[in-house]
Amino acid sequence: WSKNATIYEVNIRQFTNEGTFNAFVPHLERLKNMGIDIIWLMPINPIGIKNRKGSMGSYYSIKDYKAVNPEFGTLEDFKSLVTKAHSLGMYVIIDWVANHSAWDNDWVTNKPEWYTKDSLGNMISPFDWTDVADLNYDEQGLWDEMISSLKYWITEADIDGFRCDVAELVPIEFWNKARTELDKVKPVFMLAEADKPELHINAFDMTYGWELHFLLNSIVKGEKKLTDLDAYFQKDTSRYVHSAYRMQFTSNHDENSWKGSEYERMGDFVKTCAVFTATIPGMPLVYNGQESELKKRLLFFEKDTINWKNYELADFYVKLFNLKHSNKALWNNGFGGDFNRISTNCDSLIYAFSRTKNESKVFVVLNFSENNQIVKFSDISKFEGLKDIFSSEILKSDELKIEKCGFRIYSN
Repeated sequence: WSKNATIYEVNIRQFTNEGTFNAFVPHLERLKNMGIDIIWLMPINPIGIKNRKGSMGSYYSIKDYKAVNPEFGTLEDFKSLVTKAHSLGMYVIIDWVANHSAWDNDWVTNKPEWYTKDSLGNMISPFDWTDVADLNYDEQGLWDEMISSLKYWITEADIDGFRCDVAELVPIEFWNKARTELDKVKPVFMLAEADKPELHINAFDMTYGWELHFLLNSIVKGEKKLTDLDAYFQKDTSRYVHSAYRMQFTSNHDENSWKGSEYERMGDFVKTCAVFTATIPGMPLVYNGQESELKKRLLFFEKDTINWKNYELADFYVKLFNLKHSNKALWNNGFGGDFNRISTNCDSLIYAFSRTKNESKVFVVLNFSENNQIVKFSDISKFEGLKDIFSSEILKSDELKIEKCGFRIYSN
């Protein structure tokens, strides 16, 4: 079912004024209509109070792996959300923090051997994440309890998988075992917040396209060249197994809160970059609020509700994701079509490429300059007759006029 899926990240705290599961549920139908298939919920567990950051704390400071954050509602409320999503043909994955826990998680007192200690025997935090204590995967008991906790959400709430926080900091052997155990309960979809190719061998379906994301940010700032994309794709294709899904994005909760909204990072190229991430190999992610041109950094440890306005970009995403669903050339990685760069008269400013699978064709032209461009191609006869999904213009000639920061997506 994931072969042509899209994914949407939900920050329950900031999604509505109420910040609850029940307040979010009415949005599911809107998201389904926008072309979203997978709902990824940021952590739904209770947040630690000891050493908390800010007044509300980080979602990633887990006090109890088998409970629901009471600020969001009850377990029954959560189960209703999952049931509603399933009734709409959508899937639900939840964020999972296996590397560290809150300081007031019961394990700190009851299972101190499950935590990493310094030379003096004191529990430590990973990096400067002072609100959490680092878990020690040398302890087999921790493996068993963590897998039991993962299973709980599948058996109790019928969720469809997990997005695994800082997955590379946890031994890959743990993830391999967890995946085997989870699939016995129900086939799951697993996303790693990481990009090591070996994570795909057994444990994960999808990894983050971090490197491409950072490259894209640098290109629109003029720090990198479009030709660097060619080198990236060449390397990426050789490193990952054909079936590996890569998640492509212009924003997510980390980027938005810590690096800035896509408007801060990408300026007038926001839509150009969104088209790029939705048409290259991989699965496109939307972070909540992007469909309403979210221009602010959402506070991470405080209440900071999204201003939804009028969903200004919803129709833009509808067109992109309808194409993703219907045109097999754009299906995810192993299921999708070949990716080929098409040369133009101005390859330093224009990025053009095709995706083809049997009779399915998509031809994309992106203007990464702040000027209108006359783009000439040596031979695009095999794409003649394709129609632009935004303007319905038919591709007729080897010459195109593209407005600054503009784009075309021709498809059959």
